[in-house]
Amino acid sequence: MFSSSYILSKLLILPGILLAISVHEAAHGYAAVKMGDDTPLMQGRVTLNPVKHIDPMGFLCLFLFGFGWAKPVMINPRNFKNPRRDDTIVSFAGPLANFITALVFAFIMKAVYMNQIDSGFMEVLWEVLRATVSINLVLMVFNLIPIPPLDGHHILGNIGGATVWNFYYNYSEQLRFLMLLLIVFGGIGRIISPFVSMLYSLIFGIVF
Repeated sequence: MFSSSYILSKLLILPGILLAISVHEAAHGYAAVKMGDDTPLMQGRVTLNPVKHIDPMGFLCLFLFGFGWAKPVMINPRNFKNPRRDDTIVSFAGPLANFITALVFAFIMKAVYMNQIDSGFMEVLWEVLRATVSINLVLMVFNLIPIPPLDGHHILGNIGGATVWNFYYNYSEQLRFLMLLLIVFGGIGRIISPFVSMLYSLIFGIVF
């Protein structure tokens, strides 16, 4: 069975997972509303309540493997004034919100560090904060991978136009299967780890 240290390590990352998912999806919803589409608002997705955003499989992957996804925010691009531009903004809003959240929690870590309070509670708090920074960066980088259904494929499709969208349309099933293989065999971790480490170092270089 699972050891107590394993269970504790998973409990320490749970707050960061719930926050990262909620911030990411709420940012998508908020951006869509600002671009003229009230669909996320009507579906109750412009909220930090994690219950509204959790996809069971994506949450399990994030909890067990360190990367995953939430329930996608439904949008109607026909409500956008400039569908190509506005969809790009909405798609990028989630990863950007994760980066900002990671930066904010790094500053909170600095405040905790400057207090220099040596206690078991502060050690636990430090690990929760550190995990929150890491998970937000992981979710950011993971969602920027340009493979459906991740945000990155919307961004690349809108930049590349019809040619790229046709490619996604013709090979969407194969690309989704590729994503599944990468997740199962650990390829995703190897792809995103260098970028996550770079951003982690950048943030702590700025903050500390």
